[in-house]
Amino acid sequence: MSTAILTGQPVPGSSLEGDLRSLGFDVRAATDAADAETLLAAVPADQRVAVVDARFVGHVHALRLGLTDPRFDAAAIPGAVTARSAARPALARALHTASAEASNGSVVVGIVADRVAEALDTDLHRPELGELVAEVPRDPQARNEARQSVASVDDEAIRLRTAVKSRDGFFTTYCISPYSRYIARWCARRGMTPNQVTTASLITALIAAGCAATGTRAGFVAAGLLLLFSFVLDCTDGQLARYSLQYSTLGAWLDATFDRAKEYAYYAGLALGAARGGDDVWALALAAMVLQTCRHVVDFSFNEANVDSAAANTSPTAALSGKLDSVGWTVWLRRMIVLPIGERWAMIAVLTALTTPRITFYVLLIGCAFAACYTTAGRVLRSLTRKAQRSDRALRALADLTDSGPLAEVCASALRKLPARPPAGSRLLIALPGAAILVAAAWTAGYGSWWPVLAAALYVLTSGAAVAQPLKGALDWLVPPLLRAAEYGTVLILAAKADVNGALPAAFGLVAAVAYHHYDTVYRIRGNAGAPPHWLVRAIGGHEGRTLLVTVLAALLAAEDFKVALTALAVAVALVVLFESIRYWVTAHRRGAPAVHDEGEPA
Repeated sequence: MSTAILTGQPVPGSSLEGDLRSLGFDVRAATDAADAETLLAAVPADQRVAVVDARFVGHVHALRLGLTDPRFDAAAIPGAVTARSAARPALARALHTASAEASNGSVVVGIVADRVAEALDTDLHRPELGELVAEVPRDPQARNEARQSVASVDDEAIRLRTAVKSRDGFFTTYCISPYSRYIARWCARRGMTPNQVTTASLITALIAAGCAATGTRAGFVAAGLLLLFSFVLDCTDGQLARYSLQYSTLGAWLDATFDRAKEYAYYAGLALGAARGGDDVWALALAAMVLQTCRHVVDFSFNEANVDSAAANTSPTAALSGKLDSVGWTVWLRRMIVLPIGERWAMIAVLTALTTPRITFYVLLIGCAFAACYTTAGRVLRSLTRKAQRSDRALRALADLTDSGPLAEVCASALRKLPARPPAGSRLLIALPGAAILVAAAWTAGYGSWWPVLAAALYVLTSGAAVAQPLKGALDWLVPPLLRAAEYGTVLILAAKADVNGALPAAFGLVAAVAYHHYDTVYRIRGNAGAPPHWLVRAIGGHEGRTLLVTVLAALLAAEDFKVALTALAVAVALVVLFESIRYWVTAHRRGAPAVHDEGEPA
């Protein structure tokens, strides 16, 4: 239970106390600033406390935004200020300051809340209220005018409108959000949580994958419809979180990881369905997962490299992009051609229902390849045409995203004599030859050849050399996605070369397990939790250790045995990664880690 302390004399006919109770606050009245300080001290230290002017007039949703958002330790709107447990000491100091000023006659009780907000010596969030009213009238006439302003604005309509993500894809904005926001409100009024809706979306997508796995036309049609409904629920969970301010660390992790699980499980379902019809498309399914995962790593790596850069948007390319975004039709065109999750899932659903899995994967690969080239080219131009100093946080994030294991660490330690200030892209140029030779060797050599092993050994050296110094170059953010592409591509090619039934599905499972680890790393970094523990990266070998191991297994084992080895490796990696990931996120949630909610690029 949260506590709200009303300061000043109660106003007859005011609904403020009832509004605060509806938001979950236990309301207590303070006769003066000193009394408010005493009441604050009596509230348990782990509870949220709000100090609210008794003369406050405004919308309930303004109070909700200002006093209940779990993402911020301290927040304020006119006439009200709140603090969670982490900011309670700062609130106590600020209230003591206001109390001392009141005793000196320099501040009156009626403006204690605003004075406390001014005196808070901690980060203070002030939400944008827009048309919502939040005022402290000084006289009856002003109070009457404020009440009229409240009556003239429908805060429920605003609440529904702002439940929709401010920046989203065309399909989501015009085909899903116009009605999914009402589903979110329906869920909120029945006490449902975003995590429950997220889980329902996952279950729906898994059922869709099961329908696709039947290999029948009816199954494919049902799969397409269920995938679309899963996406509706996927939009609804975020809108429910914004509508009711139910943000959480666990919820953000579930939403992000379940999106990937749903899509890649659906790929597997399509491949199983095609196999029932005599068409083996597992290589296409794995290629689609590899391409999509590498696209995401490009997004994550670029954003993390520039997250703290003051010059991140000062290049001529960024200026041109800004101009294009000022013209309505170019905004939507540019958002559509990158195939965000809404457009991508709609395309997959329609193609599944009307065509075959093979055609679906062909179109998906072509579309995603074009989108990857478009976005990566733009980011490369931005990087080359601006001068931005990379922060220490960005350098740590890029190092964590490389997922370097013990072999790369040994090589890096032996190669510390590389220049500390490399020219633009030099680390990328160190990593690129080894990655290219590795993929080329796997592609050209026959199954069982030792050439991929030799290439993998070179890859270990070059990848270690690439991370021997911080990734400060203009294009060094491309190193993590390059390493992902090399690892995943090698597994795909060697499994295809084995040419035995079950090898590609085993490789699909291995890449899925490793990709989960890489996504988990990203979400920990985004949540300011740092990378996964070092023992985990060592336990699963790092990208270079896994790659070398897979090439050695392909050289030593017969094709059937290689399939079994890939399956065992996939299970082992999945068990270790999932155990540590679930343990971490559940523990963080129970310990009350700061709530997060990602409003970034459409996935």
